[in-house]
Amino acid sequence: MKIEITNGSLLNNQGEWQAFNSIQITNGSISSIYLNDSTPDASFISDHHIDAKDCYVFPGLIDLNVSLRDPGYSVKGSVASETSAAAAGGVTTLCCTPETDPVNDSEAVTKLISKLAQTSNKCQVLPLGAFTQGLKGEQLSEYASLKQAGCIALSNAYHPIKNSAITKRCFEYAKTHNLSVFINPIEASLHEGVMHENHVSTTIGLQGIPSLAETIAVAQLIKLAEVSDVHLHLSQLSASDSVSQVEAAKAKGINVTADVAVHHLIYTDEQVENFNSIFHCLPPIRSESDRLALLKGLKSGAIDAITSAHQPHEAAAKQMPFGESEPGISGIELLLPMATILNANDELPLTEFILAMTTRSANILSLDKPEIVEGKTANLCIFDPVTIWTLKAEDLLSKGKNSPLIEQQLKGKVKATIYEGNISFIAN
Repeated sequence: MKIEITNGSLLNNQGEWQAFNSIQITNGSISSIYLNDSTPDASFISDHHIDAKDCYVFPGLIDLNVSLRDPGYSVKGSVASETSAAAAGGVTTLCCTPETDPVNDSEAVTKLISKLAQTSNKCQVLPLGAFTQGLKGEQLSEYASLKQAGCIALSNAYHPIKNSAITKRCFEYAKTHNLSVFINPIEASLHEGVMHENHVSTTIGLQGIPSLAETIAVAQLIKLAEVSDVHLHLSQLSASDSVSQVEAAKAKGINVTADVAVHHLIYTDEQVENFNSIFHCLPPIRSESDRLALLKGLKSGAIDAITSAHQPHEAAAKQMPFGESEPGISGIELLLPMATILNANDELPLTEFILAMTTRSANILSLDKPEIVEGKTANLCIFDPVTIWTLKAEDLLSKGKNSPLIEQQLKGKVKATIYEGNISFIAN
């Protein structure tokens, strides 16, 4: 298949937008790039032409934490629906959590997820294997077979590990298999509320989860990572003190990386005042000072990457009273409109957002650098940064319509996504 993209601006390796006349794609790879000072090969006949006038073209996004819900939770989502949603969000690679039924703690489940992803063929799916059997936090999974089946790292999601001795053994075992561990830091004994513990939770009468529930776990995990020398990736940090601890650990040379969920960069616990269960998520959305610390951590490099932390739910799961609703936000399709909000607020430039979801995410996964150069596999996003539109629930390809942006006026829309030289999404 041959695709030609014309008249846009590409993100070059210096992190700058560079106008181009044509990007030509042949048999899955970028065959030629013609900047504005060069003339495209007139003999190139494309099967598909994409006019990128007024659009940005950059490497496809890499999302480190996505719940595909498949197998086992088809009412919430499937590999087909959620990878289609990922493509609509400009994502060409994602890591899927092991929270499936059965849990992804075996070679058979990993291979099933990979087969479903290949059938859908919307983006690359990299499974995260279960850190412990059944995610129960008690016994180690079979790391060797998980790795052989295609798991890129290990995760226990938000299921607590029974004690530090088990965590230590798991870290040591993961290190012997050269597997990274993706850990959501949680001290279970302090994690019994439903929102951030602050004046808002006190005012509205909801039980709060203190930042301490995260920061104590971060301290323990960093120390265990230092002793075992495993690559520790801290998933979805939410608290200011967590950022400081990671920064200090990196300065000390400990092999630790971290990410933040995009909604933690935009919202605060003030949004919970009207008991809107859309904002019920784990970790909880915290205070304004925490939000600003997370943004600062991204800019300094203490936090490496941004994730959608995509958690699709059926309507009934979010229509319960706040404390009884299921936590999570459906966000993978709206990563770039949210990036545009941050850019418009002068809080995070769009190029830095893209870097956090391309090069820096690739570094965490030890993947090749995503870049737009001749000879590279064509994994690209074409993004219109100026279109203004109103999001309707039916616009979302994800089965989960649990987004706080529904009925909101948004700026910026993905025009097309190209995965391995094929169009995986194109806007109507």
